Amino acid sequence: MNNPTRSPSPPLSGKRHHGRISQAYDRLRELIVSGRLAPGTRIVENTLAERLDVSRTPVRSALQRLQQEGYVLANDGGKQARLTVSPLTREDGRELFWIVGELEALAAYWAAQLPSFQRTELVRDLRGFNQKLQAASGDGGPDARNIFDLHTQFHLCYVEAARGTRLLALHQSIKPQAERYRRLYSSARGTETRDPLNEHEVIIRRIEEGDADGAERAVQANWRNAAERLAVLIDTMGERGSW
Repeated sequence: MNNPTRSPSPPLSGKRHHGRISQAYDRLRELIVSGRLAPGTRIVENTLAERLDVSRTPVRSALQRLQQEGYVLANDGGKQARLTVSPLTREDGRELFWIVGELEALAAYWAAQLPSFQRTELVRDLRGFNQKLQAASGDGGPDARNIFDLHTQFHLCYVEAARGTRLLALHQSIKPQAERYRRLYSSARGTETRDPLNEHEVIIRRIEEGDADGAERAVQANWRNAAERLAVLIDTMGERGSW
């Protein structure tokens, strides 16, 4: 007896297809930012599709977007480009930190122009995060993961307070790339958090005073100093994935 012909699966609707691409993108970006896909790792579509339990189509689309944003590199391999996770290098880290610094400096400029009652609430939150950062960096031994999270929350606090829709979109796109460096190298910082904490205090004071220009300069200085601190760590620990 002949087996009945199996009907082909109906194509995914546009909305469903887009949703699968977005999910694949989010999961792949998290794997890269968290370091679970290490810098320099070769990317194989089939392997990633199996890992994410999706077809190759959304993975391919997600990789194209990640390549456009700088998370993935395509190396000319003749007939087919060879994809790898972007390496972490001294110059790339410096560029990213300066770009993030400019975006967040603009946010701080706007945050310092908020009405007094909003600035008071914002300053209270910022001081709370900075105090927790100081505690996490205490004599009992630095908690690198907690320090990373608190540092992220501190900066996001005034960025979100500025409420710039375009700025937030740009920030959400570029900041995770800088976080790749912070996640990998932050554990090597030990208890050397005094300078960043002091720089944060300057940011807080300028926002509290309503000094928009001063807040902008304070954030720029914080990120540019952070870029130099990162460069020292990379020189010590070496670049990753740039062979």
